[in-house]
Amino acid sequence: MTDRVPAFLAAARAAEALLAEPAVAAAWAKPSALPEMTVGGLAVHLAFQVLSVAPVLTAPDDPTVPLVGLREYYERASWRGSGPRSEVNAGIRAHAEDRAGEGPDELVAAVRAAIAELSATLPGVPPERPVPSRALRLDDFLLTRMMEIAVHSDDLAVSVGLPTPDLPLNVLEPVLSLLIGLAAGRHGQAAVLRALARVERAPSTINAL
Repeated sequence: MTDRVPAFLAAARAAEALLAEPAVAAAWAKPSALPEMTVGGLAVHLAFQVLSVAPVLTAPDDPTVPLVGLREYYERASWRGSGPRSEVNAGIRAHAEDRAGEGPDELVAAVRAAIAELSATLPGVPPERPVPSRALRLDDFLLTRMMEIAVHSDDLAVSVGLPTPDLPLNVLEPVLSLLIGLAAGRHGQAAVLRALARVERAPSTINAL
């Protein structure tokens, strides 16, 4: 087991705690902070970052799929930089809104069950295990889930008027490192450095995604 497993599980538990907040259920059918997405749909999308892990552990390996690093993975991502009305984002929203119809209680129960299962199984899975559906190693795949949890936890908290949950450092540090690296690849190192350290020369945006 690597340090990534306990970090992912900590992120998953933080997501579950936010999803279980009464404010989320109370605002379920209301618009979220994301365009064209309800709070329920956003909650489903956050939950998916936990629920998507168990299936990859049982999926058969496909040695014909070459694995890539995280930088290349995000460079290939069709959703990265696409607008909310793009086909890929419309599909994500449709899937999330469809499952949101099951309600908040069912979603929270599914996430809790997934965390219990992953707590038992993930520590025994090699970090190098391929995840062919994403062309990533398991450790890198878990980091992508942690980043999504961090970002969408903020989205969901803002949507229902709650403080954004603080994540433990073993989650936050690798997530920020990933985002900084992606932002530097898109905007250049100087732009990121200035945004973090020199407000008088900071660019208007250094978005990573």
